[in-house]
Amino acid sequence: MTYLYPMTKHVSKLLAVVVVLLLALVIVLISPLFVGHAHAQGFWPKQVPQTQEQVEMSYAPLVREVSPAVVNVYTKKTVQRGQVMRDFFGRPFATGPRTEERVQNSLGSGVILSEDGVIVTNNHVISGADEFLVVLSDRREYPAELILADERTDLAVLKIDTGEAPLPALGYADTTRVEVGDLVLAIGNPFGVGQTVTSGIISATARTDVGVTDYAFFLQTDAAVNPGNSGGALVNTRGELVGVNTAIFSRSGGSNGIGFAIPSEMVKRVVDAAVNEGMIVRPWLGLKGQAVTFDIATAQGLDRPIGVIVSEVYQDGPADKADLRRGDLVLRIDDREVFDEKGLKFLAATRSPGEFVELDVLRGGREEAIRVRLEPPPGASDADLVLLQGAHPFTGAEVAELSPRLAEELGRDPFDSGVLVTRIQRRAYAWRVVRPGDLILSVDGKAVSSIDDLEEALDRDSGRWTIEIDRNGRRINGTIVL
Repeated sequence: MTYLYPMTKHVSKLLAVVVVLLLALVIVLISPLFVGHAHAQGFWPKQVPQTQEQVEMSYAPLVREVSPAVVNVYTKKTVQRGQVMRDFFGRPFATGPRTEERVQNSLGSGVILSEDGVIVTNNHVISGADEFLVVLSDRREYPAELILADERTDLAVLKIDTGEAPLPALGYADTTRVEVGDLVLAIGNPFGVGQTVTSGIISATARTDVGVTDYAFFLQTDAAVNPGNSGGALVNTRGELVGVNTAIFSRSGGSNGIGFAIPSEMVKRVVDAAVNEGMIVRPWLGLKGQAVTFDIATAQGLDRPIGVIVSEVYQDGPADKADLRRGDLVLRIDDREVFDEKGLKFLAATRSPGEFVELDVLRGGREEAIRVRLEPPPGASDADLVLLQGAHPFTGAEVAELSPRLAEELGRDPFDSGVLVTRIQRRAYAWRVVRPGDLILSVDGKAVSSIDDLEEALDRDSGRWTIEIDRNGRRINGTIVL
Protein backbone atom coordinates (compact mmCIF):
# COMPACT_ATOMS: atom_id res chain seq x y z
CA MET A 1 0.00 0.00 0.00
CA THR A 2 2.92 2.28 0.34
CA TYR A 3 3.16 2.88 -3.44
CA LEU A 4 -0.36 4.36 -3.55
CA TYR A 5 0.67 7.54 -1.70
CA PRO A 6 3.07 8.85 -4.34
CA MET A 7 0.55 8.03 -7.10
CA THR A 8 -2.30 9.76 -5.25
CA LYS A 9 -0.09 12.81 -4.73
CA HIS A 10 0.70 13.03 -8.46
CA VAL A 11 -2.96 12.59 -9.40
CA SER A 12 -3.94 15.41 -6.98
CA LYS A 13 -1.37 17.73 -8.54
CA LEU A 14 -2.68 16.92 -12.01
CA LEU A 15 -6.27 17.61 -10.97
CA ALA A 16 -5.24 20.89 -9.36
CA VAL A 17 -3.49 22.01 -12.54
CA VAL A 18 -6.55 21.13 -14.63
CA VAL A 19 -8.86 23.06 -12.29
CA VAL A 20 -6.59 26.12 -12.35
CA LEU A 21 -6.46 26.04 -16.15
CA LEU A 22 -10.24 25.77 -16.38
CA LEU A 23 -10.72 28.70 -13.99
CA ALA A 24 -8.23 30.78 -15.97
CA LEU A 25 -10.11 29.96 -19.19
CA VAL A 26 -13.42 30.97 -17.61
CA ILE A 27 -11.93 34.25 -16.36
CA VAL A 28 -10.54 35.03 -19.80
CA LEU A 29 -13.93 34.35 -21.39
CA ILE A 30 -16.03 36.44 -18.98
CA SER A 31 -13.60 39.26 -18.19
CA PRO A 32 -14.78 41.38 -21.17
CA LEU A 33 -18.24 41.31 -19.66
CA PHE A 34 -16.95 42.78 -16.37
CA VAL A 35 -14.82 45.33 -18.16
CA GLY A 36 -17.79 46.33 -20.31
CA HIS A 37 -19.90 46.66 -17.18
CA ALA A 38 -17.20 48.79 -15.55
CA HIS A 39 -17.11 51.01 -18.63
CA ALA A 40 -20.90 51.30 -18.59
CA GLN A 41 -20.91 52.28 -14.93
CA GLY A 42 -18.18 54.88 -15.48
CA PHE A 43 -15.44 53.37 -13.28
CA TRP A 44 -12.22 51.53 -14.05
CA PRO A 45 -10.35 48.67 -12.40
CA LYS A 46 -7.41 49.78 -10.26
CA GLN A 47 -3.98 49.20 -11.76
CA VAL A 48 -0.39 50.22 -11.24
CA PRO A 49 0.79 52.98 -13.62
CA GLN A 50 2.47 51.33 -16.60
CA THR A 51 4.28 54.29 -18.17
CA GLN A 52 6.16 57.38 -17.05
CA GLU A 53 3.36 59.53 -18.53
CA GLN A 54 0.81 57.82 -16.28
CA VAL A 55 3.01 58.36 -13.22
CA GLU A 56 3.30 62.07 -14.05
CA MET A 57 -0.44 62.70 -14.64
CA SER A 58 -1.23 66.26 -13.59
CA TYR A 59 -3.94 68.94 -13.44
CA ALA A 60 -1.46 71.39 -14.97
CA PRO A 61 -2.99 71.38 -18.51
CA LEU A 62 -6.45 72.00 -17.03
CA VAL A 63 -5.15 74.80 -14.80
CA ARG A 64 -3.37 76.45 -17.72
CA GLU A 65 -6.66 76.42 -19.61
CA VAL A 66 -8.99 77.81 -16.92
CA SER A 67 -6.87 79.99 -14.61
CA PRO A 68 -6.66 82.96 -17.04
CA ALA A 69 -10.44 83.33 -16.66
CA VAL A 70 -10.14 83.89 -12.89
CA VAL A 71 -9.32 87.46 -11.84
CA ASN A 72 -8.62 89.51 -8.74
CA VAL A 73 -11.19 92.13 -7.77
CA TYR A 74 -10.01 95.16 -5.78
CA THR A 75 -12.46 97.67 -4.33
CA LYS A 76 -12.11 101.09 -2.75
CA LYS A 77 -14.53 102.77 -0.39
CA THR A 78 -14.16 106.30 0.98
CA VAL A 79 -15.51 106.68 4.50
CA GLN A 80 -15.73 109.77 6.65
CA ARG A 81 -14.67 109.58 10.25
CA GLY A 82 -15.11 112.26 12.87
CA GLN A 83 -11.86 113.39 14.51
CA VAL A 84 -11.85 115.39 17.72
CA MET A 85 -8.96 117.88 18.05
CA ARG A 86 -7.46 117.95 21.54
CA ASP A 87 -4.94 120.18 23.27
CA PHE A 88 -1.73 119.14 25.00
CA PHE A 89 -3.65 117.98 28.07
CA GLY A 90 -6.11 115.89 26.05
CA ARG A 91 -8.97 118.40 26.30
CA PRO A 92 -11.09 118.92 23.14
CA PHE A 93 -10.81 122.28 21.39
CA ALA A 94 -13.87 124.48 21.45
CA THR A 95 -14.00 124.32 17.62
CA GLY A 96 -15.44 120.82 17.84
CA PRO A 97 -14.78 117.68 15.78
CA ARG A 98 -13.16 117.63 12.35
CA THR A 99 -14.19 115.21 9.59
CA GLU A 100 -11.46 113.01 8.15
CA GLU A 101 -11.72 110.93 4.98
CA ARG A 102 -10.23 107.45 4.91
CA VAL A 103 -10.04 104.92 2.04
CA GLN A 104 -10.88 101.31 2.80
CA ASN A 105 -9.59 98.63 0.42
CA SER A 106 -10.78 95.05 0.06
CA LEU A 107 -9.87 92.10 -2.10
CA GLY A 108 -11.76 89.23 -3.64
CA SER A 109 -11.84 87.09 -6.75
CA GLY A 110 -13.98 86.97 -9.87
CA VAL A 111 -14.68 84.83 -12.94
CA ILE A 112 -14.78 85.99 -16.58
CA LEU A 113 -17.90 84.57 -18.22
CA SER A 114 -17.79 86.18 -21.65
CA GLU A 115 -15.06 87.28 -24.04
CA ASP A 116 -16.30 90.88 -23.92
CA GLY A 117 -15.49 91.25 -20.21
CA VAL A 118 -18.53 90.21 -18.15
CA ILE A 119 -17.31 89.11 -14.72
CA VAL A 120 -19.17 87.58 -11.80
CA THR A 121 -18.10 87.88 -8.15
CA ASN A 122 -19.74 87.88 -4.74
CA ASN A 123 -21.91 90.79 -3.68
CA HIS A 124 -20.15 90.94 -0.32
CA VAL A 125 -16.86 91.54 -2.16
CA ILE A 126 -18.06 94.78 -3.77
CA SER A 127 -20.75 95.88 -1.29
CA GLY A 128 -20.56 99.59 -0.45
CA ALA A 129 -17.52 100.22 -2.66
CA ASP A 130 -17.02 103.35 -4.78
CA GLU A 131 -14.40 102.02 -7.21
CA PHE A 132 -13.69 98.61 -8.72
CA LEU A 133 -10.44 97.38 -10.24
CA VAL A 134 -10.01 94.03 -11.99
CA VAL A 135 -6.54 92.51 -12.34
CA LEU A 136 -6.16 89.68 -14.85
CA SER A 137 -3.91 86.66 -14.35
CA ASP A 138 -1.34 88.24 -16.71
CA ARG A 139 -1.31 91.34 -14.43
CA ARG A 140 -3.22 93.66 -16.75
CA GLU A 141 -5.48 96.05 -14.83
CA TYR A 142 -8.85 97.49 -15.85
CA PRO A 143 -11.42 99.68 -14.08
CA ALA A 144 -14.75 97.89 -13.81
CA GLU A 145 -18.36 99.00 -14.00
CA LEU A 146 -20.94 97.49 -11.68
CA ILE A 147 -23.88 96.17 -13.74
CA LEU A 148 -25.88 94.38 -11.07
CA ALA A 149 -25.53 93.69 -7.36
CA ASP A 150 -27.91 91.09 -5.95
CA GLU A 151 -27.76 90.80 -2.18
CA ARG A 152 -30.34 88.00 -2.10
CA THR A 153 -28.03 85.56 -3.93
CA ASP A 154 -24.76 87.26 -2.90
CA LEU A 155 -23.77 87.69 -6.53
CA ALA A 156 -22.58 90.77 -8.42
CA VAL A 157 -21.84 91.31 -12.10
CA LEU A 158 -19.03 93.60 -13.32
CA LYS A 159 -17.98 94.69 -16.81
CA ILE A 160 -14.54 95.68 -18.07
CA ASP A 161 -13.55 97.08 -21.45
CA THR A 162 -10.36 95.67 -22.97
CA GLY A 163 -10.93 97.05 -26.45
CA GLU A 164 -11.14 94.48 -29.21
CA ALA A 165 -8.98 91.87 -27.48
CA PRO A 166 -11.16 88.87 -26.48
CA LEU A 167 -10.78 87.57 -22.95
CA PRO A 168 -10.57 83.94 -21.81
CA ALA A 169 -13.93 82.88 -20.39
CA LEU A 170 -15.37 79.86 -18.61
CA GLY A 171 -18.48 78.00 -19.71
CA TYR A 172 -21.17 76.79 -17.32
CA ALA A 173 -21.29 73.24 -16.04
CA ASP A 174 -24.62 71.41 -15.85
CA THR A 175 -24.99 71.39 -12.06
CA THR A 176 -28.06 69.19 -12.25
CA ARG A 177 -25.59 66.36 -12.91
CA VAL A 178 -23.06 67.21 -10.20
CA GLU A 179 -22.62 64.36 -7.73
CA VAL A 180 -20.90 63.88 -4.40
CA GLY A 181 -17.38 62.66 -5.12
CA ASP A 182 -16.85 64.65 -8.34
CA LEU A 183 -13.35 66.13 -8.60
CA VAL A 184 -13.16 69.95 -8.53
CA LEU A 185 -10.54 72.70 -8.44
CA ALA A 186 -10.95 75.97 -6.51
CA ILE A 187 -9.16 78.99 -8.01
CA GLY A 188 -8.86 82.38 -6.33
CA ASN A 189 -6.62 84.76 -4.41
CA PRO A 190 -6.65 83.65 -0.75
CA PHE A 191 -5.31 86.22 1.75
CA GLY A 192 -4.00 88.27 -1.19
CA VAL A 193 -1.01 85.96 -1.75
CA GLY A 194 -1.74 85.64 -5.48
CA GLN A 195 -3.70 83.26 -7.67
CA THR A 196 -3.87 79.86 -5.98
CA VAL A 197 -5.31 76.52 -7.09
CA THR A 198 -6.53 73.85 -4.67
CA SER A 199 -8.16 70.50 -5.41
CA GLY A 200 -10.85 68.44 -3.75
CA ILE A 201 -14.20 66.82 -4.34
CA ILE A 202 -17.85 67.77 -4.08
CA SER A 203 -18.61 66.87 -0.46
CA ALA A 204 -22.35 67.55 -0.56
CA THR A 205 -25.00 69.15 -2.75
CA ALA A 206 -28.13 71.19 -2.03
CA ARG A 207 -26.99 72.63 1.30
CA THR A 208 -29.91 74.87 2.29
CA ASP A 209 -29.17 75.40 5.99
CA VAL A 210 -25.97 77.45 5.65
CA GLY A 211 -27.71 80.80 6.20
CA VAL A 212 -25.40 82.87 3.99
CA THR A 213 -28.00 84.00 1.43
CA ASP A 214 -31.77 83.99 1.07
CA TYR A 215 -31.48 81.60 -1.87
CA ALA A 216 -29.32 78.93 -0.25
CA PHE A 217 -28.68 75.77 -2.25
CA PHE A 218 -24.94 75.47 -1.95
CA LEU A 219 -22.43 72.97 -3.26
CA GLN A 220 -20.06 71.90 -0.48
CA THR A 221 -16.41 71.11 -1.22
CA ASP A 222 -13.31 70.10 0.73
CA ALA A 223 -11.02 72.02 -1.65
CA ALA A 224 -9.17 74.57 0.50
CA VAL A 225 -11.06 77.88 0.31
CA ASN A 226 -9.96 80.88 2.38
CA PRO A 227 -10.73 84.61 2.71
CA GLY A 228 -9.94 86.17 -0.66
CA ASN A 229 -11.32 83.16 -2.53
CA SER A 230 -14.78 84.77 -2.41
CA GLY A 231 -16.05 85.18 -5.95
CA GLY A 232 -13.51 82.73 -7.36
CA ALA A 233 -14.18 79.70 -9.51
CA LEU A 234 -15.00 76.12 -8.61
CA VAL A 235 -14.38 74.14 -11.81
CA ASN A 236 -14.73 70.51 -12.85
CA THR A 237 -12.20 68.39 -14.73
CA ARG A 238 -13.73 69.51 -18.05
CA GLY A 239 -12.80 73.12 -17.29
CA GLU A 240 -16.41 74.24 -16.72
CA LEU A 241 -17.67 76.53 -13.97
CA VAL A 242 -19.43 74.42 -11.34
CA GLY A 243 -19.95 77.27 -8.89
CA VAL A 244 -18.73 80.53 -7.38
CA ASN A 245 -16.92 80.11 -4.07
CA THR A 246 -18.76 82.12 -1.44
CA ALA A 247 -18.30 81.01 2.16
CA ILE A 248 -16.42 78.72 4.51
CA PHE A 249 -17.24 77.10 7.79
CA SER A 250 -14.40 78.00 10.12
CA ARG A 251 -13.76 78.92 13.74
CA SER A 252 -10.24 80.18 13.04
CA GLY A 253 -10.80 82.10 9.79
CA GLY A 254 -8.86 79.54 7.75
CA SER A 255 -9.97 76.54 5.75
CA ASN A 256 -11.32 73.56 7.68
CA GLY A 257 -12.24 71.65 4.55
CA ILE A 258 -15.83 72.91 4.47
CA GLY A 259 -16.40 75.45 1.72
CA PHE A 260 -19.61 76.49 -0.03
CA ALA A 261 -20.17 77.57 -3.63
CA ILE A 262 -23.21 79.02 -5.41
CA PRO A 263 -24.17 76.56 -8.20
CA SER A 264 -23.59 77.74 -11.75
CA GLU A 265 -27.27 77.42 -12.64
CA MET A 266 -28.03 80.35 -10.30
CA VAL A 267 -24.92 82.21 -11.47
CA LYS A 268 -26.11 81.93 -15.08
CA ARG A 269 -29.58 83.20 -14.17
CA VAL A 270 -28.19 86.31 -12.44
CA VAL A 271 -25.61 87.05 -15.14
CA ASP A 272 -28.14 86.66 -17.97
CA ALA A 273 -30.55 88.98 -16.15
CA ALA A 274 -27.79 91.56 -15.60
CA VAL A 275 -26.64 91.54 -19.23
CA ASN A 276 -30.06 91.37 -20.90
CA GLU A 277 -32.41 93.24 -18.58
CA GLY A 278 -30.13 95.12 -16.21
CA MET A 279 -32.19 93.83 -13.29
CA ILE A 280 -33.36 90.50 -11.94
CA VAL A 281 -37.01 89.62 -11.44
CA ARG A 282 -37.36 86.40 -9.52
CA PRO A 283 -40.33 84.17 -10.25
CA TRP A 284 -42.22 82.51 -7.46
CA LEU A 285 -44.60 79.63 -7.03
CA GLY A 286 -47.02 81.44 -4.73
CA LEU A 287 -47.01 78.84 -1.99
CA LYS A 288 -45.63 78.26 1.49
CA GLY A 289 -44.51 74.88 2.72
CA GLN A 290 -42.86 72.90 5.45
CA ALA A 291 -40.33 70.09 5.36
CA VAL A 292 -41.44 66.49 5.80
CA THR A 293 -40.50 64.79 9.06
CA PHE A 294 -40.07 61.05 9.50
CA ASP A 295 -43.50 60.77 11.14
CA ILE A 296 -45.17 62.68 8.30
CA ALA A 297 -43.37 60.52 5.73
CA THR A 298 -44.63 57.37 7.46
CA ALA A 299 -48.18 58.72 7.53
CA GLN A 300 -47.96 59.52 3.80
CA GLY A 301 -46.71 56.02 2.98
CA LEU A 302 -43.19 57.18 2.08
CA ASP A 303 -40.13 55.12 2.94
CA ARG A 304 -38.11 58.24 3.83
CA PRO A 305 -38.62 61.96 4.53
CA ILE A 306 -38.79 63.81 1.22
CA GLY A 307 -40.70 66.75 -0.19
CA VAL A 308 -42.47 69.90 0.96
CA ILE A 309 -46.01 69.97 2.34
CA VAL A 310 -48.02 72.92 1.02
CA SER A 311 -49.27 74.88 4.03
CA GLU A 312 -50.62 77.97 2.27
CA VAL A 313 -51.44 78.99 -1.31
CA TYR A 314 -51.51 82.63 -2.41
CA GLN A 315 -54.82 83.52 -4.01
CA ASP A 316 -54.56 83.88 -7.80
CA GLY A 317 -50.85 83.05 -7.63
CA PRO A 318 -49.13 80.51 -9.90
CA ALA A 319 -49.75 77.56 -7.56
CA ASP A 320 -53.40 78.52 -7.12
CA LYS A 321 -53.92 78.78 -10.88
CA ALA A 322 -52.37 75.32 -11.29
CA ASP A 323 -54.81 73.93 -8.68
CA LEU A 324 -52.27 73.16 -5.96
CA ARG A 325 -53.94 72.84 -2.57
CA ARG A 326 -53.08 72.90 1.09
CA GLY A 327 -51.89 69.47 2.15
CA ASP A 328 -50.36 68.60 -1.21
CA LEU A 329 -46.90 67.08 -0.91
CA VAL A 330 -44.43 68.38 -3.53
CA LEU A 331 -41.83 65.66 -4.07
CA ARG A 332 -39.87 66.98 -7.05
CA ILE A 333 -39.56 69.98 -9.30
CA ASP A 334 -38.46 69.15 -12.85
CA ASP A 335 -37.39 65.66 -11.67
CA ARG A 336 -35.16 67.07 -8.91
CA GLU A 337 -35.99 66.04 -5.36
CA VAL A 338 -36.71 68.74 -2.78
CA PHE A 339 -36.47 68.45 0.99
CA ASP A 340 -37.44 71.89 2.24
CA GLU A 341 -39.02 75.16 1.11
CA LYS A 342 -35.62 76.79 0.52
CA GLY A 343 -34.65 74.17 -2.03
CA LEU A 344 -38.00 74.49 -3.79
CA LYS A 345 -37.67 78.27 -3.82
CA PHE A 346 -34.10 78.13 -5.19
CA LEU A 347 -34.89 75.77 -8.05
CA ALA A 348 -37.87 77.90 -9.10
CA ALA A 349 -35.69 81.04 -8.95
CA THR A 350 -33.21 79.59 -11.46
CA ARG A 351 -35.94 79.92 -14.09
CA SER A 352 -37.40 83.05 -15.68
CA PRO A 353 -40.93 84.45 -15.28
CA GLY A 354 -43.20 82.93 -17.92
CA GLU A 355 -41.43 79.55 -17.95
CA PHE A 356 -43.16 76.35 -16.87
CA VAL A 357 -41.99 73.90 -14.22
CA GLU A 358 -43.38 70.46 -13.49
CA LEU A 359 -44.11 69.51 -9.91
CA ASP A 360 -44.49 65.88 -8.87
CA VAL A 361 -47.19 66.06 -6.21
CA LEU A 362 -48.48 63.39 -3.83
CA ARG A 363 -52.18 63.96 -3.21
CA GLY A 364 -54.50 61.50 -1.51
CA GLY A 365 -51.95 58.70 -1.80
CA ARG A 366 -51.55 59.17 -5.55
CA GLU A 367 -48.67 60.86 -7.32
CA GLU A 368 -49.46 63.23 -10.17
CA ALA A 369 -47.60 65.78 -12.30
CA ILE A 370 -48.77 69.40 -12.13
CA ARG A 371 -47.47 72.00 -14.58
CA VAL A 372 -47.04 75.49 -13.12
CA ARG A 373 -46.38 78.69 -15.06
CA LEU A 374 -43.98 80.85 -13.04
CA GLU A 375 -44.84 84.51 -12.51
CA PRO A 376 -43.21 87.41 -10.67
CA PRO A 377 -44.79 88.22 -7.31
CA PRO A 378 -47.66 90.71 -7.68
CA GLY A 379 -47.20 94.35 -6.80
CA ALA A 380 -44.48 96.92 -7.43
CA SER A 381 -40.90 96.61 -6.25
CA ASP A 382 -40.55 100.40 -6.04
CA ALA A 383 -43.18 101.24 -3.47
CA ASP A 384 -45.07 104.51 -3.24
CA LEU A 385 -43.72 106.07 -0.06
CA VAL A 386 -45.97 108.20 2.12
CA LEU A 387 -44.80 110.46 4.96
CA LEU A 388 -47.34 110.35 7.79
CA GLN A 389 -48.13 113.68 9.45
CA GLY A 390 -50.63 114.82 12.01
CA ALA A 391 -51.47 114.35 15.68
CA HIS A 392 -51.05 110.58 15.99
CA PRO A 393 -48.40 108.08 17.17
CA PHE A 394 -46.85 107.57 13.70
CA THR A 395 -46.17 111.19 12.80
CA GLY A 396 -42.83 111.55 11.03
CA ALA A 397 -42.77 107.94 9.80
CA GLU A 398 -42.39 107.11 6.10
CA VAL A 399 -44.43 104.04 5.16
CA ALA A 400 -45.22 101.80 2.18
CA GLU A 401 -47.79 99.13 1.44
CA LEU A 402 -46.18 95.70 1.61
CA SER A 403 -46.93 93.81 -1.61
CA PRO A 404 -45.63 90.28 -2.26
CA ARG A 405 -43.06 91.66 -4.72
CA LEU A 406 -41.78 94.34 -2.34
CA ALA A 407 -41.64 91.76 0.46
CA GLU A 408 -39.66 89.42 -1.79
CA GLU A 409 -37.17 92.17 -2.69
CA LEU A 410 -36.74 93.06 0.98
CA GLY A 411 -36.23 89.44 1.99
CA ARG A 412 -39.51 89.27 3.89
CA ASP A 413 -42.26 86.68 3.68
CA PRO A 414 -44.31 87.47 0.52
CA PHE A 415 -47.40 86.31 2.40
CA ASP A 416 -47.01 89.14 4.94
CA SER A 417 -49.45 92.03 4.64
CA GLY A 418 -49.62 95.40 6.30
CA VAL A 419 -47.93 98.78 6.13
CA LEU A 420 -44.14 98.80 6.35
CA VAL A 421 -42.20 101.55 8.12
CA THR A 422 -39.31 102.40 5.77
CA ARG A 423 -37.83 105.52 7.40
CA ILE A 424 -38.42 107.90 10.32
CA GLN A 425 -37.53 111.58 10.41
CA ARG A 426 -35.09 112.79 13.04
CA ARG A 427 -36.67 113.68 16.38
CA ALA A 428 -40.09 112.55 15.12
CA TYR A 429 -42.60 111.25 17.66
CA ALA A 430 -42.80 107.97 15.72
CA TRP A 431 -39.38 106.98 17.16
CA ARG A 432 -41.16 106.39 20.49
CA VAL A 433 -43.47 103.84 18.89
CA VAL A 434 -41.93 102.14 15.84
CA ARG A 435 -38.62 101.45 14.10
CA PRO A 436 -37.72 101.21 10.40
CA GLY A 437 -38.62 97.69 9.26
CA ASP A 438 -41.62 97.38 11.57
CA LEU A 439 -44.86 96.18 10.01
CA ILE A 440 -48.03 97.92 11.22
CA LEU A 441 -50.68 95.20 11.46
CA SER A 442 -53.69 96.83 13.12
CA VAL A 443 -54.94 100.01 14.78
CA ASP A 444 -57.76 99.89 17.33
CA GLY A 445 -58.42 96.25 16.49
CA LYS A 446 -58.88 96.87 12.75
CA ALA A 447 -56.50 95.14 10.35
CA VAL A 448 -54.28 97.47 8.33
CA SER A 449 -53.49 96.20 4.82
CA SER A 450 -53.09 99.50 3.00
CA ILE A 451 -52.06 103.09 3.62
CA ASP A 452 -55.69 104.14 3.19
CA ASP A 453 -56.65 101.76 6.01
CA LEU A 454 -53.94 103.26 8.25
CA GLU A 455 -54.78 106.90 7.51
CA GLU A 456 -58.47 106.23 8.10
CA ALA A 457 -57.71 104.67 11.48
CA LEU A 458 -55.39 107.53 12.47
CA ASP A 459 -57.82 110.28 11.43
CA ARG A 460 -59.97 109.46 14.42
CA ASP A 461 -58.75 112.18 16.80
CA SER A 462 -59.38 110.35 20.08
CA GLY A 463 -55.98 110.91 21.63
CA ARG A 464 -55.76 107.16 22.34
CA TRP A 465 -54.76 104.37 19.94
CA THR A 466 -54.28 100.63 20.42
CA ILE A 467 -51.72 99.35 17.94
CA GLU A 468 -50.20 96.02 16.90
CA ILE A 469 -46.90 95.77 15.05
CA ASP A 470 -44.60 93.01 13.85
CA ARG A 471 -40.91 93.54 14.67
CA ASN A 472 -38.56 90.86 13.33
CA GLY A 473 -41.29 88.24 13.63
CA ARG A 474 -42.34 89.28 17.15
CA ARG A 475 -45.83 90.69 17.77
CA ILE A 476 -45.94 93.84 19.91
CA ASN A 477 -49.21 95.27 21.28
CA GLY A 478 -49.70 98.50 23.14
CA THR A 479 -51.82 101.56 23.76
CA ILE A 480 -50.52 105.05 22.97
CA VAL A 481 -52.02 108.15 24.61
CA LEU A 482 -51.24 111.63 23.28
